[in-house]
Amino acid sequence: MSLERPTAPDPYSLLPSVASFTVTSADVADGGALPDAQVFNGMGVSGQNISPQLSWSGAPDATLSYVVTCFDPDAPIPGGFWHWIVANIPASVTSLDTGAGASDDSLPGGFHIANDLGMKAYAGSAPPAGDGDHRYYFVVHAVDVDALEIDGSVSPAVVSFNLAFHTLGRAIITPVFGH
Repeated sequence: MSLERPTAPDPYSLLPSVASFTVTSADVADGGALPDAQVFNGMGVSGQNISPQLSWSGAPDATLSYVVTCFDPDAPIPGGFWHWIVANIPASVTSLDTGAGASDDSLPGGFHIANDLGMKAYAGSAPPAGDGDHRYYFVVHAVDVDALEIDGSVSPAVVSFNLAFHTLGRAIITPVFGH
């Protein structure tokens, strides 16, 4: 069964404009195919479910912390799908190693918010078979406070709401996956 529908817009183009800076990865490439290492293992797909390495530079000078997210706007539900949310990363941290999304213990600071699978960790891509290509927006948000006033019990929507008032800049890399 094919789930024909229009492509969702770039979710970040719908938000107020902020400064941009650079994010790179040894594991994923902007516009490139998402490697099996970053694909979920289960739900009809067979990957390794490992978060990608990310490094960033050029954030605005007033940056006091970071939030890293991975969002799929192409999920076959109205609100898209949150795969990864790491909040309150110290400003001194400018990279996450491959696999840092395994748990809070593997992070160099900050903490995980439960993704849309209910995991406080990275959840790789797992779109339904026949659903076409999905874009995975890995975003580093430069934040103007040392820590958002949230804890690990909030939803991705609450993190996004707080980011609306505290984001100074964004760095985005968007690989694609489909099967």
